[in-house]
Amino acid sequence: MTRPEVLAPAGDPERLRAALDFGADAVYLGGQMFGMRQGAPNFDSAALHEAVALAHARGVRVYLTVNTLPRNGEIALLPAFIAEAVDAGVDAMIVADLGVFSMIRKLAPDMAIHMSTQTGIVNYASANVLYEMGARRVVLARELSLEEIAEIRRNTPPDLEIEVFVHGAMCVSFSGRCLLSAYLLDRDPNRGACAQPCRWKYALVEEKRPDMPLPIEEAPEGTYILNARDMCMIDHIDKLAEAGVTSFKIEGRAKSAYYVSVVTNAYRMAMDHYLADPDHYELPQWIREEVFKVSHRRYCTGFFFGHPNACQYYEDSGYISTCRVVGVVERCEGGRVYATQRGRFFDGDTIEILAPGQRPVSLTAHDLWDGDGQPVTTVNRAMMPFSFPCDQTFPPNTLIRIAEGEDTEGREIQ
Repeated sequence: MTRPEVLAPAGDPERLRAALDFGADAVYLGGQMFGMRQGAPNFDSAALHEAVALAHARGVRVYLTVNTLPRNGEIALLPAFIAEAVDAGVDAMIVADLGVFSMIRKLAPDMAIHMSTQTGIVNYASANVLYEMGARRVVLARELSLEEIAEIRRNTPPDLEIEVFVHGAMCVSFSGRCLLSAYLLDRDPNRGACAQPCRWKYALVEEKRPDMPLPIEEAPEGTYILNARDMCMIDHIDKLAEAGVTSFKIEGRAKSAYYVSVVTNAYRMAMDHYLADPDHYELPQWIREEVFKVSHRRYCTGFFFGHPNACQYYEDSGYISTCRVVGVVERCEGGRVYATQRGRFFDGDTIEILAPGQRPVSLTAHDLWDGDGQPVTTVNRAMMPFSFPCDQTFPPNTLIRIAEGEDTEGREIQ
């Protein structure tokens, strides 16, 4: 790569198109097996071929997740899966298991291999060994600081790419290697089936008093002792690039197309501002605001700046959501925006239009028409066509959203 990469999640074809429309340099996605997000729709064989063709037509790379830790009974299924990936034309496979690594090297020697964060790479010695074995990229453990990442960069070959997670949900366990879900629910997190019991609210129960749960800390309402905040490094694109990060990864294959669109757009815009003038980089406030307009937990910066004292959030495990999508633009003509409904709104509401690579446009919805050109006061039927006047034009798939409430804790990233 000649410049840092914005790497976006694609949990299904809709989210893939969102990532492509809103500026991803590359996407990562999963097939029907061997991916760490069983809860996402993912891609069957036909959909994978279509996804790669669509992405490549837009100049976007596709990385396929093969990052579970497969058991003996699954090994026989790997050759066909690898052959399918090669036939589809994916640009790289993301791998955590050394047996899988070896099989890909044998069956698809030209395939680029990216070592997953599940591998737990925390030093340059490990990175160099994997490079010597044939890895093209290492996805570093999330527990590393910027200083440690910079040291790995200084002590590894320049053509070894370094990827880190910069945004999204975090796991309380080391690099995602956790057994809690397997113990409690027989759902193996290391094979893509995590039920996220770290997000649950816990209390202590004494053996002889099963009906008297006790709070784990002094607060009488109990505590979410394992619940992590979401990561957000939108303020620190420059520091990550200077540390030697070559791929900026956004978590979220199980999240909505709206999330993928907005967060990808924010990091795309932040990266473009940085690349335009690295020596005088300053993040525009409107770009920073965008990451707060998706459903998210309280944000933090993880381990990048040392021990993450504020990365756990004990009050609840819920999401903050202050915006919702109400429409998607189909076309603009004759001084009107024509769109398809995604959520109810009313004449007189303030709406915001988010087009790829542009600052959001805020306006008051008025003179609403339905698909037959008849005046309406409410856009309230699922997928109904509607239009409104606007003196600006926007490309297809531009989002129309509406704000609902404020985050009472403001825009803090701890």
